[in-house]
Amino acid sequence: MAEPSFLIDITLDDSGLPPPTAETEQERRVAIYDLLEDNQFTLTIDDAPNGPYKLVLGIVERRLVFRITTKDDKPASEFHLSLSPMRQVIRDYFDICESYFNAVTSLPPAQIEAIDMGRRGIHNEGASQLQERLDGKIAVDDMTARRLFTLICVLQFKG
Repeated sequence: MAEPSFLIDITLDDSGLPPPTAETEQERRVAIYDLLEDNQFTLTIDDAPNGPYKLVLGIVERRLVFRITTKDDKPASEFHLSLSPMRQVIRDYFDICESYFNAVTSLPPAQIEAIDMGRRGIHNEGASQLQERLDGKIAVDDMTARRLFTLICVLQFKG
C-alpha cells in the first residue's frame, strides 16, 4: 500500500453542465478550500506513484470521473465510477438541503436544528458510500469523503 498522502489541487470539470448558481458556486469554493486545508487522499492501486496529488473531478456520460496526477502533473490514475449506486443518497441530500434552506427563513431554531441533524446524517451516509465505492482505488478519511461527497453533489446540481 502506498504511503499516506493528500491533495494539493482540486479542479471541478463542469464542462457540459449547466452553470452553477451562486449558492452552488459558494458550496464548491468552501468544499475545495476545506479539502485543501486538511485531507487524506492515498492511491491504493498497484504501482501508484506517491503523492501529493492533483485531482480533476468531473461527470462524463453520467459517470463520476477522477483524474489524478502527481504534483508534477504526471498522470497517476484515472477511473470512472457509476453514480447509480449513490443516486438515492444524492437525491435525499438535495431534498434535505432544500428543506434546511427553506426552514432557516421560517421555522423556529429547534426545528431547524432537527433538519440540520438529518442533513448531517445523510451527508455522512453519502460520504460512507463514497468511501466504499473508492475502496481498492483511493483511501480517504471521513472528512475528506464528506467534502468530496459535497463536490459530487454540486456537480450533480441542476439549478
